[in-house]
Amino acid sequence: MKKVVLACAALFTLLTATAQYKNNDNASGPAKAVFFELGGPGLASLNYDMRFTKSESGIGGRIGVGGFSIGTGTERATVVFIPLGINYLLGKDGKNYFEVGGGVTPVIANSNSSTGSDNFTSTFGHLNLGYRLQPADGGFFFRATINPVFGKGFFWPYYGGVSFGYKF
Repeated sequence: MKKVVLACAALFTLLTATAQYKNNDNASGPAKAVFFELGGPGLASLNYDMRFTKSESGIGGRIGVGGFSIGTGTERATVVFIPLGINYLLGKDGKNYFEVGGGVTPVIANSNSSTGSDNFTSTFGHLNLGYRLQPADGGFFFRATINPVFGKGFFWPYYGGVSFGYKF
């Protein structure tokens, strides 16, 4: 549970720090977005994405936190995903982009039952290829991606996700 709290605190700190970023000429800083992703490397996750340059396109990164919890009372299993990635946006009209990238997703799992508790940590890699709607002046944000995932002993080439959020 401490790892989940620390991951959420790191995400909040990153959001707060970059939301305050401004260029010297008082123009807005790099493109930033907050979005909910269903599917993708976080399964059901809340994410933050930011360009690393002052451009709307180009190289950027994302961090998120997601997962699920099932069970009741003393019989409970919780899994947390922390998708981390680097991506590159290609586009000419300032609104529609092709996104390509990849990253790693740490997984933290904990289960409690009447017979005891079990903790598990692992990671898996992911790629992302897809479409992104990201208006230059901010507003509704949308992504649809194919996210092949891979790890020790597995490869799922036909996995994907959709995202909805706000670009600022």
